[in-house]
Amino acid sequence: MNGIFVTGTDTGVGKTIISCGLAAVFKEKKMDTGVFKPFLSGISRYDPESDTYLMKQMSQTPLSIEDITPFEFKEPLAPYVAGKLEGKEVRIEEVLCHCERISKRHEYFIVEGAGGISVPLAESLLVSDLIKALQMPILIVARPDLGTINHTFLTVQYATSIGLKIAGIVINGMSDRLDLAVETNPRIIEELCGVPIVGITPKLEELTKESVQKMVSDNLDITLLMDQWGVGK
Repeated sequence: MNGIFVTGTDTGVGKTIISCGLAAVFKEKKMDTGVFKPFLSGISRYDPESDTYLMKQMSQTPLSIEDITPFEFKEPLAPYVAGKLEGKEVRIEEVLCHCERISKRHEYFIVEGAGGISVPLAESLLVSDLIKALQMPILIVARPDLGTINHTFLTVQYATSIGLKIAGIVINGMSDRLDLAVETNPRIIEELCGVPIVGITPKLEELTKESVQKMVSDNLDITLLMDQWGVGK
């Protein structure tokens, strides 16, 4: 599958917002881009507030909701834990088979993980294992406030140690009122991690297709990001 895998330093850091914005920007650039979020927990994939629904709307892909998210679980827990509660077990072969089937529908894909890079998706299957199997570069979404240096550095170090290619880091949710930690974190993260920060995005008060697309278009270095993962060449 040709594209980029959007992961995070934690849950709730804004992976879906960044994924949706990228999908909309690439759509505007006339790039044949699909979206894929294989695992979803805690909300129905048909719910208009779900990550799956939002990704479909923003990308305007003809892929169905089931195509975008083949595995969903009721409880808002790591997929492996939520699946165990329902007696469901997902094997990586099932995920890759599904990937192979939908990969023919688009030239590029934006794939979104679940939580952070080490979240368990199934028995003996972490998010990082899926990324390795898909052989996709990753875009790391991080939060801006105190503690993010540690979380981002550990994510980068782990990804590098297992041979993942990192396309860049996005610091998402920057407030207008900057404290000293938020103001200095981006520079320290880039220096410490040795990975380019491809964008610093503001916290949006209203989430609409237009506002999310504009936020990503205005605040992410799309050219640098595309160069990092060879898109559009």
